[in-house]
Formats: sequence, C-alpha cells, structure tokens
Amino acid sequence: MIPPSAPATLPPLFADWFASRGWSPRRHQLEMIAAAQAGSHALLVAPTGGGKTLAGFLPSLIELSERGPRPATGPGSGIHTLYLSPLKALTVDVERNLMTPIREIGLYIHVESRTGDTKQSKKQRQREFPPDILLTTPEQLALFCAWEGARSYFADLQCVVLDEIHAIWSGKRGDLLSLGLGRLQQFAPGMRRVALSATVDDPAMIAGWLAPSFPSPISGEDGPRSGSDGGSDHATPADPRGGAASPHPSRSASHLPPQGGKGVVVVRGDPGSPPVIDVLVSEGHVPWAGHTGQHAMPEVYQAIAAARLTLVFVNTRWQAEFVFQSLWAINDQSLPIALHHGSLAAEQRRKVEAAMARGELRAVVCTSTLDLGIDWGDVDLVIQLAAPKGASRLVQRIGRANHRLDEPSRALMVPASRFETLECQAAREAVAENAFDWEPVHVGTLDTLAQHVMGVACSESFTVATLHAEVTGCGPYRDLSYEAFEEVLDFVATGGYALRTYDKFARIVRDRDGFWRVRTPQIAQRHRMNVGTIVTAATLSVRVASGRGGARRTRVGGRKIGEAEEHYFERMSPGDTFVFAGQVWAFQGISGLDALVTRATDRDPKIPSYGGSKFPLSTSLAVRVRAMIQDRDHWRVLPVDVQEWLALQERRSLIPTADSLLIETFQRGTRYFMVCYPFEGRLAHTTLAMLLTRRLDRAGVGPLGFVCTDYSLAIWAIRPLDGLDFDDLFQPDMLGDDLEAWLEESFMMKRSFRDCALIAGLIERRQPGAEKTGRQVTFSTDLIHDVLRRHQPDHLLLRTARADAAAGLLDVARLGQLLTRIGGHIRAVALDRPSPFSVPVLVQIGRERVGGGAAEMILEDLACGFDEEALIAEVMAQIPDEPSSAGEVGR
Repeated sequence: MIPPSAPATLPPLFADWFASRGWSPRRHQLEMIAAAQAGSHALLVAPTGGGKTLAGFLPSLIELSERGPRPATGPGSGIHTLYLSPLKALTVDVERNLMTPIREIGLYIHVESRTGDTKQSKKQRQREFPPDILLTTPEQLALFCAWEGARSYFADLQCVVLDEIHAIWSGKRGDLLSLGLGRLQQFAPGMRRVALSATVDDPAMIAGWLAPSFPSPISGEDGPRSGSDGGSDHATPADPRGGAASPHPSRSASHLPPQGGKGVVVVRGDPGSPPVIDVLVSEGHVPWAGHTGQHAMPEVYQAIAAARLTLVFVNTRWQAEFVFQSLWAINDQSLPIALHHGSLAAEQRRKVEAAMARGELRAVVCTSTLDLGIDWGDVDLVIQLAAPKGASRLVQRIGRANHRLDEPSRALMVPASRFETLECQAAREAVAENAFDWEPVHVGTLDTLAQHVMGVACSESFTVATLHAEVTGCGPYRDLSYEAFEEVLDFVATGGYALRTYDKFARIVRDRDGFWRVRTPQIAQRHRMNVGTIVTAATLSVRVASGRGGARRTRVGGRKIGEAEEHYFERMSPGDTFVFAGQVWAFQGISGLDALVTRATDRDPKIPSYGGSKFPLSTSLAVRVRAMIQDRDHWRVLPVDVQEWLALQERRSLIPTADSLLIETFQRGTRYFMVCYPFEGRLAHTTLAMLLTRRLDRAGVGPLGFVCTDYSLAIWAIRPLDGLDFDDLFQPDMLGDDLEAWLEESFMMKRSFRDCALIAGLIERRQPGAEKTGRQVTFSTDLIHDVLRRHQPDHLLLRTARADAAAGLLDVARLGQLLTRIGGHIRAVALDRPSPFSVPVLVQIGRERVGGGAAEMILEDLACGFDEEALIAEVMAQIPDEPSSAGEVGR
C-alpha cells in the first residue's frame, strides 16, 4: 500500500461552502483530494458519519467545477464519474444527498441514477446523453460491458467510486465487478478507482483486489480489432502450473501490484464517538430457546415510543413480517410503523424511504435492505432483534443511527435466546474493540468469468491473448492460467466437449482474422437480459386477484404487492392464509409467474412465516463466544439467569473449552441422543451432521435424524451412542471419501450446478417476451447435469458447482478447521438426562430428516416429545444430593 499524500487544500468555492455550513473539511477528505491529484487509486476506511461518501466524490466535483463548457458530442461529452453501490436504495439516497452541495454551490453538474427500477425511456436517454456522474449498481456495469459501443461511451471516464466495498468485493458479485472494472480501465486507461468502507478488517487485502495490474500488451494486439489471431492464441506463455485458477499468494502491502507506477493509497479516517450499545434483558430473564424475540415485543415497543425514529433490524424477510405484525398488535398509541424488505414491490419500498426522509415514521422494521450507507439523519435508535451473526454487520446497522461522526450512535440488542445472549455480548465487545469479521482471500470463479467473456463478445470482438491479459489484471483472476482461460472460452463457444454437438450452446464464433464475436444479435439480446450473479430462488409476483367472466369467474392478477419464493406457495391450497407486506392474505392460486391473493378476513394466518436464520455465525464471532463460555470471570457481564444457566450446565455436564469439542450422550424414551457443541455456525454443523450420520449408519447404530443450530447439533439413533470411539468418528478424513460419496447423491450438487449454469449463461431464465419458471429451470439444468456427469465428469461447470457447494452450502473449509482444532481434544460425557445447553437444539427436533438404514422409522414420538416447558422442567429437576440452588435458574 502507498501511504497517503500530504493533505490538499480545498478550492475557494468549496471552502466557502464548508464554511457556510459551519464545517471544516476532515483530514481524510483532504487526503482523498490529494490522492486524486496524484492520479492514484484510493481506499478510504472511515467510520460511519465521517463524510465518507462526500470524500469519494469531492475530487470529481472539484474537477468538474474547473472544466470548461461541456461539448454536446465527441471527446469530453461522456461520463466523468461512475458510482457503484451494492443496493438500489443506497444509489437513490446518494443521488439525493449529492445534489445538496451541487445545488448550494451552484455547480453545473448533471447527476442521474440508473438501477433495475429506472424507466426504460430514462435509460435510453442516458445512453444518448450521458450525465456527468452516473450512480448505478454492479449489475448495471455488467450490462454496460455487454453494450455495443461501450468503449466509446466510457472513453471520457475519469473515476469509479465503489461504495460499501466490504459488501461486494468477495464472492461472485465481486468477481464480476472486478472484471467490469478491468474493462473500464481498458476503455479509459487513466481512470482512477476509489473504494469506500467503514468495516474493513484487512485493508491490504481489499487494496490488492482493487489495484489493476495489466501485463504489457502483446505486440499487435492492443485493440479490439488489431492484429491477427491465427496461431497467436498461444502468444502468451502458458502458466507452468496449468489447470484452473490457483489460490492467490498472501498479499502484504509490499506485494500490491502497481498500475503505471501507481498503487492504491489507503486513507484511514479518524475514529468517531464509540456507539452506546445496550443488551435488553426482558423482564429480567432470557428464554432458553427461540429465534423471534417475541418475548421482548412490549419492551421493544416502549423503546420505539421513546425515540424519534427507530430502525428495527432482523435477519430474514419472514422475521420482518412477524415482528411487524407483533408490533402492530400492541400499537395502542397508533405509532406510524412501516415495513421494508427485499420482497416488497419497489414502489412500496420507495414510499417507506420517502416517508422516513420526511420524518413521518416512528419505526421501520427492516432487513439488510437498509444495512448500508443510507443517511437517515433523524434515526436516533437502532434495534437489532435476535443476534446479528457478525460484528461487521452490527457496526453497519448501528451506523444508521445519528449518522454523525462526533455523536455516539445508540443501539439496543435483543437476544432471542440464552446462546444468543452470549453472541450479542461477544458482538458488543467486538464493536468496542473495533474488531471486524475476518474475510478469506477469494479466488475468481470460472462461471462468472464465462459470463464476462460472453458480455465482451456482445460488445466487441476480441482475441484470446488480449482478453486473457485483461482478465489477469483483475484481482480475483491474477493467477488464472492461460489453459484455464482457454477452457472457459471453449465453454462459451461450444458448451464443452459433451455439449458441443448441440447448436444451442454455441454462443460465440471466431472469424478468419482470429477474432471472437457473438454468433447472432438474438444471442446478444438474451445475454443482456440475464447478466448478474445474484441467483435467488425462483420467485413469483404476489398480485391482488380480481374476478372476471360470467358464471365461471376466473382470477387475474392486478396490483403487485411484492415477490416471494415459488416453493413457498407450492405447499399452499386455495384459501390458505399467510402474512405478507404487513397484512394477512388468502392464497387463490398460481397463474403463470403470478401468485394471486385476496385480502383475508381472518387475522390469524394459517401458514406461518419462516423465521430461520439467514446469516451464518461469523468465524470471528464464534471464536469470541467459545472464549467467553470457558471464562467464568467473563460470565459476570451476562444477565443473572444466563449466569445461572451456565453454572447449571457446569454441574450437570461440562463447559466446553475454546479448543475442545463437548459431546453429550443420553437416552430419552426409546431413542439415544448425541449432542455436540462446535459453535461453528449452522452451515458447518449441517455438513458435519450429514457426514456423521453416514458413519454412524455404517457403525450400525441406526441414526434417525439430526437438527442443527449455530451453536450445536443433535443426532438421535435407535441404539446407544455413548460407547463409540469419538476420536475416530470425528477424524478429518470424513472430508474425503465420505464427503465425495455424499455429494454424489445429494440434491445440493444439482442446486449448486443450477446456479452455476444460470450465471455462466448455459441456461437463460429470461428471454424476450417470456421467463422460465423455477421448475422449468431446474428441470433443464438437472438434465444437463446428468449428461455431463456421464460423459464429461471434469466439465468446468461441474467443478465450479462442487467448489461452490463446498464453500457456500456446506462450509467445508470451516469444517476442516474445526476437525483439525478438536483433534485429540474431544470431551465426551454420558448423562442421565438432557443438559441445559441441549434444550435449544432439542426443541427443534421434527424439522429435519436424513437418510440411513433406519430412516423409514416413524418419529412421531420425537415430534411431540420435546415440549419446551416440559423439557426445561426435566433439565432443572433436582438430582439427589444436589444443592437446591440448582433449580433456581429462571425460565
């Protein structure tokens, strides 16, 4: 990393504007101006409320204020600055805030936003008459890269501002963004890259991702149509390692790749006032289990009533619906409370945002849609309902309160259970120490690269060597071998060896001069309709139904109220009621891509909203929770009933240590149980449980099923489990043959393959005038998956799908670290009854099933045998010769 330059000074026009507001420019804002004047790329890490976004735009505003008259066409008439944010709502908010200095200073600068919600007429006008500053999303950048004429459109680009970079740099969205930046750098070599964030744990890693490093152009191939490709495909020497992309080496500050002698300047903002974070203990106790926080709704409502404007953050859309309904049920003061989540119609979200800006609301129940960057100055309280699952996410959400650097943000955390109380306290301490969640180094994915290659071909023709050089100048693909790139190119051109006989998979062709281009304009059109890497579950538009026709009335869709997953409606029958958009609706049926509903008269929905955890427990927060549990002195900061719960666990069983694994076994009725406490998150626990049941099945103990939480997992069987060799059972070799065998028969591989096929463009969900349903997409991708497994098992997409499943759906890397950590440190204890720690996971039994030799056995006795109150009473029942205080733990 390059140290920041000496701070610059503000031009008089801007200095006067700061003074008129009673402000002084902050050091990091002046250092960002100095970096821009030096022509350097920059990463700004500064706390929320410190003028971070303004710091990113100030150099552009200064440059635009000093330019001469803007020509209508030709050089100098294009976009000067491109702003990219991870959320559409953030883009709209930044447009509103950016116009304030432009309007008050009197600058002649044209600013517009462009998202998926922008009207087509406005998009067309922006293409013909580009604004000076365009605010948009990474998905729109991928679309720009697939435009004909993109090179000339962005020829004047001077700066790209990447907001909330921590939220988009890793993963496939970050891969596509990095490739898009590489394209823009080719169009405008002098373009500066600016990244902004408040929660970066490792700035050197982000700076390494941000920095461009292009190899020297190959002679005769420095343009889209210069030079011949015949025989020049191998002009660049092959990577001696060959194969697919290999992991990046560790990048310290001294290894950041330069671009034209320029690196990335890392600017750090001064710390702001520490936030004030309280943890709510409802009526002096915390439930043993749960995830909704329903017990604390009266206190949450009281906190809302005492504040000006409160954001109530939850982790899932369905939990948002539940909390919104719960608050309205006790809203005896008729406070204006709104709902905001990603499934709601864009119009409804905009109405809520506008009402917040006008100060007309007292509270908004929301999900991650309002996590990032949005400046709601009147918000004076943030409530995190249920555990946040990560310190960085908590910091982002807390930063929505006050949004001013010199005033502390106020937050209230509401744990839904006793384990969540530990997690909330751990997150609170992490925020106090300014410790953010760790991020692993990310390697670029090949399905994302395939989409980008296709987009480039839709925009202009290219040669293999030139595009490979461009791609390897992008952070995630810096180690991509030439052979791996050729494999991706062959996939885009033919579909791969097993699919090349099918004409539908041939999307690009090479001409006589050796340049690759898209086959037909129709293929290019379909590609542009399917850009992006966000593959969500297939959704249906939820529309209010109206009746038409005579005696035989038919239902047709009317006003759209939002979107919901297709599978959610598959289990419904006409007349079933459910909660959506803050109201109770009656399901009427599915018509095409619409779920038709009518208003329900019944206030109690029949179909409950799903309230499970969307986010896994972060690795860094899990480390803190494990350390807290084993440290008795640390218990003093916890509520009294949680301390007593921990003490009772210590008497009845053991307290797990940070470097060991506690395993409890006990019998209940005719079933035998094993409960483990890795504290590694739901994904890793689910994968571990699946692999353990395979081993237990081979051992002949008859595993029947399992359930998992972020903190523990429980497996039950028809034979005793306490006589097992646990050291052997938990050997890391389960991640070898056992994992491979399970993946071969698992639905997860097909699910992962479906997503990869959609991203890579092998299957297109959207086509002109039509859109495939989720069932149609799944049917198509399942057929291709089976063909490739039989005829080309090493196909690029199969390998990518397996890597995705291991990382995203199974968390294999984290599981491997767990198995290594506990090797030789397993502490097993046989109990005569369930332990206090086991209650939260046992009450979930009946929700999940697994296969195995005894899977056909009916578990009705388990489904109804774990009533929470009865189970707690059993756990707390006094053991002979035990001090009576053991039974005083609050319920």
